[in-house]
Amino acid sequence: MSIHKTEVLVLRKWDFRETSLVVNFFSRDFGKLSGILKGIRQEPAKFASTLEPFSRNEIVFYKKTNTSLHLVSQCDVRDNFSPIRENISKVGAASFMMELIDALTAQEDPNAGIFDFAATALKEMAVNDNPDKIMTIFKIKMLSFTGFKPHFDSCVSCGERVNGHSKFSFTLGGLLCLKCYPKDHAARSIFRGTVASILHIEKNDFRSNLNLGMNPQIKRELNTILNAFLNFHLEKELKSQKVLNKMENFSRSYKGN
Repeated sequence: MSIHKTEVLVLRKWDFRETSLVVNFFSRDFGKLSGILKGIRQEPAKFASTLEPFSRNEIVFYKKTNTSLHLVSQCDVRDNFSPIRENISKVGAASFMMELIDALTAQEDPNAGIFDFAATALKEMAVNDNPDKIMTIFKIKMLSFTGFKPHFDSCVSCGERVNGHSKFSFTLGGLLCLKCYPKDHAARSIFRGTVASILHIEKNDFRSNLNLGMNPQIKRELNTILNAFLNFHLEKELKSQKVLNKMENFSRSYKGN
């Protein structure tokens, strides 16, 4: 059993027996890992963090070789992202980001790029009034980081460059050119502006992507395609996405009245 120190984001947590917590973290050095904090519910002062979801912490843990549940001996909060917690839309977006990391990453598969990007996105969300845009950027980047990204550079079937009208195939995971439409009769049409936006976000850094302009039509199609693509490949809709959908529907009905 070896001892390690690393920075983590809290993905989710749950009670364990009467006094302890089990927490799923995404760490900078070890990827996704699970840890048990013994006695924290009985003596919370033993740890300098309340381990709130999507908070950034530094932990010391004993890495066991015969189990994936490691013993966390120390946990210090580094950033609780308090401004996010004051806005229900931001809380929903940040919760979705953590759930997406959990769904797309394998246990103890290191990826410092994901950690740094997620930490940057949370820091920006704390001061930015457009959580929807941050969440859209996050979805596209996470698909790219984890190798699940849709194929938008050329036709996913024949490999030829797509010029003009195209369709998007959820089953094949990318664009279809005109001659390959019959490969998937369920493929849906997609705006060229939507494709251009996705390619821009994949290739550029966070700051540049925040400055990318998108008209309402492109925004709607981006969300529709990304959500449907995630649902198809994860074979489920994430719980936080369901909550966000309900919030959006309520907001629309309220404005309609």
